[in-house]
Amino acid sequence: MEMSSVSALTSGMGSPGAADVVQLTVLKKAMDIKAQGALQLIQAASNIIPSRPPHLGNSIDTVA
Repeated sequence: MEMSSVSALTSGMGSPGAADVVQLTVLKKAMDIKAQGALQLIQAASNIIPSRPPHLGNSIDTVA
């Protein structure tokens, strides 16, 4: 194999193509949308679940 063909092969492998850039952009956008959805679910769940009274969870019953 000639050095010029090896050089061309390695330089072509190092630079991402337009399709790769588009795929990564779409993947990042999809991950952002999923993260926003998960955050909204967590916030909605925290609004539904009432906060516990301050006296609960402060002691452990060790005589069982």
